[in-house]
Amino acid sequence: MNHCTQGRSVLAPEDRDWTRRAIRILEADGRRSADTHLVKPDFPGLRGIDIYFKDESTHPTGSLKHRLARSLFLYGICNGRIRKNTLLVEASSGSTAVSEAYFARLLGLSFVAVMTRSTSRQKVEAIERFGGRCHFVDHAREVYDAAQSIADESGGYYLDQFTHAERATDWRGNNNIAESIFRQMEGEFHAVPEWVVMSAGTGGTSATLGRFIRYRNLDTRLCVVDVEGSAFYEAWQSGDMGITATGSRIEGIGRPRVEPSFIPTVIDEMIRIPDEASIAAAHVLSDRLFRRVGGSTGTNFMGVLCMASLMRRQERTGSLVTLICDSGDRYATTYYDEDWLRAQHLDISGWRARIEHFLDTGEGCLL
Repeated sequence: MNHCTQGRSVLAPEDRDWTRRAIRILEADGRRSADTHLVKPDFPGLRGIDIYFKDESTHPTGSLKHRLARSLFLYGICNGRIRKNTLLVEASSGSTAVSEAYFARLLGLSFVAVMTRSTSRQKVEAIERFGGRCHFVDHAREVYDAAQSIADESGGYYLDQFTHAERATDWRGNNNIAESIFRQMEGEFHAVPEWVVMSAGTGGTSATLGRFIRYRNLDTRLCVVDVEGSAFYEAWQSGDMGITATGSRIEGIGRPRVEPSFIPTVIDEMIRIPDEASIAAAHVLSDRLFRRVGGSTGTNFMGVLCMASLMRRQERTGSLVTLICDSGDRYATTYYDEDWLRAQHLDISGWRARIEHFLDTGEGCLL
C-alpha cells in the first residue's frame, strides 16, 4: 500500500516563474548600477590624515538604502515570503522606503511605508513618485506595530529592515559596502584605514563593516556614531539591549529601541554626537563639496573629525573612511531651513565655527 501523499507545493509553478523573473530583474538592476565613488576632499589642517567619503547618494534612489532594499527584496523572495501580488510593508524614516518603493515598482508590487508625520516632505514625495503609499504615525516607536498590523490584515509581507538588515546582507563579500570600500582603497597611500566611521539606523551597515573587517583580518577599527534620543550608545556602553529612548531628530539614524540588526560586539568605539554638531557638520561638508549632504552624513563627518583629532593627539598618520548616506536636498525644509532650526531650538553657529577652525588649522577640541 502506498502511504505517500502529495502535499501542496511551497511554490506553485506560476510562483516559481514569477520568482525567477523577479530575481533576474533585481540582479539586472544591480549590474546596471556602477559602484559608487570614493570622494577625497582636501582639508588643509589635517595633513597626514586622509579622509574619504563613500558616496552612496549616487544610487538610483539616492541613498545607501538602495543596497539594503535590494538585499531585503532578494531575502524575502528567496525565503518564499514575497510572491506575485504580495503587498509589501515597511517601517521607515524615509530613505529605505524610497528605495523599496522603487524595487516594488520594478516588480509590479504594491508598497506601503509606515513613518512618522515628521518625515521630510521630500522623502514622502519620492515614495509616492515611485508608486508607494505612506501611512503616518505620531511617534517613532509606533512604526513597528503599525507596519506589522497592515501586513497581517492584508496578507502582505512586512520587510522589517530593522530585524533583517544584518542577515539579508552577505557580510563576507559579494560586493557589499565593506568589500567595495576596501577594494577602492587598495591603491591609496594609506590603503588600510585606521578607522571606518558609521552611524547606526538599523545597525545593519555597521554589522556588515565590523564582520567584514574581522573576516579579512584587517587592522582597521570600527567607530559607530550615535545621536541624541537614540538607544544604541547607552546599550553599547552598558550591555543592556533592552534600553529605550525617545527617538532621533536626525532622520535615518538613531532609534528609540535597540534594533535586532545592531551587533555591539563588532564595534570598537562609539561616540554620541549632539544634534547641533551633526547638522553643523552637514552644512560645513556641503559647502566644501559644493553640494548638500544629509544629517546622517553630518553625524558621520563629525565622528570622523573626532577620530582625526584623536589621531593628531597620538601623532599618528593614516586614513579614515565614512559614508555620504544621502543628498541634503531631501532636507531642504528641515536641516537647511532656518525657521525649522529655530523651531527645534537648534543653534549650529558655534559648532560650525569649531569645525571650520579644526579643518583649517587642525587645532581645537571637538567633543
